[in-house]
Amino acid sequence: MLLLPVDPDASARRLRAAWRERFGLDRLGVVVTDTAGRPWREGLTDIAIGAAGVAVVDDLRGGADAHGRPLNVTVTAVADEIAAASELVRGKASGRAIAVVRGVGRFVLGGDGPAGDGPGARTLVRPSADDLFREGSAEAYARGYAAARAEVAHDPAR
Repeated sequence: MLLLPVDPDASARRLRAAWRERFGLDRLGVVVTDTAGRPWREGLTDIAIGAAGVAVVDDLRGGADAHGRPLNVTVTAVADEIAAASELVRGKASGRAIAVVRGVGRFVLGGDGPAGDGPGARTLVRPSADDLFREGSAEAYARGYAAARAEVAHDPAR
């Protein structure tokens, strides 16, 4: 068993600071990953649970796609995509803990402190009000039936 860091974003910030100093780099991004399943998809993939020095999302809303169609809801989870790409290189059971992902330099931040570290992967977690899966189907049905009974009790003519 491997325990996850208590604060993965803080771990990513510490790693970034140490590696920037050791290798003399200004721009370095660190993504701490874990494996997760997805509600509507088979299989597992790595996702970002911590990040520093990386723009964790690419908000494309207000732009247009390659065919000129407006992008109204597209916010790409860049840190998750980097995490998934790194897992392809590291391999699930290889024992390799680190991978260098190149070609994503436009998402790597420079400098020290909060601006250089970026917002962290925690910002990718949906607030509970927006979480589509915070309750199971049994709980959702029960809540719906209770709401319907309350409406009928309030207005018996229904």
